[in-house]
Amino acid sequence: MPVIAPMPVTRPARIPTQREGDEVAVTAGTTVDHLTETYRAHYRSLLGLAALLLDDTASCEDVVQEAFIRVHSARKRVRDPEKTLAYLRQTVVNLSRSALRRRILGLKLLTKPMPDMASAEEGAYDQLERDELIKAMRGLQRRQREVLVLRYFADMTEAQVAETLGISLGSVKAYGSRGIAALRVAMEAPA
Repeated sequence: MPVIAPMPVTRPARIPTQREGDEVAVTAGTTVDHLTETYRAHYRSLLGLAALLLDDTASCEDVVQEAFIRVHSARKRVRDPEKTLAYLRQTVVNLSRSALRRRILGLKLLTKPMPDMASAEEGAYDQLERDELIKAMRGLQRRQREVLVLRYFADMTEAQVAETLGISLGSVKAYGSRGIAALRVAMEAPA
């Protein structure tokens, strides 16, 4: 919302007219006609200003119209009618900022979409592959199976596997490479 000077508490100022001695009461502020003319004359430039700050035309139009409504309702507080356009511009900028803040907040609060679920065929295919792998693992030597399980399923380093099984690091590497070669052969063999 634009920074608008508060309305004075005192009575409206009296401005002397052309004739000496006669005074006419005039309230400070922008008239409706002046505000309307300013809005009509500068609508496109205000729309362009909003377009630089926002991304869609509908939001820009809404912001410019809302700016007019707000300045219209506070027109008596606009002391200098020449500053009406400045108040309109500032209101457009402030309303655009607010619109962007609401969008960002809305995006943050949106629930995150669930990850895509595998189709039934994919799940069945994965199950078949797991079954084949388990069957092939059962066909390996005990030490090869232990090394592969600890290394790849328990996610241990070769040194941790060696310590766990009580064998040398070289033996872990040898059992691991021989086990993978045997798995490759078993998995490629026709069932």
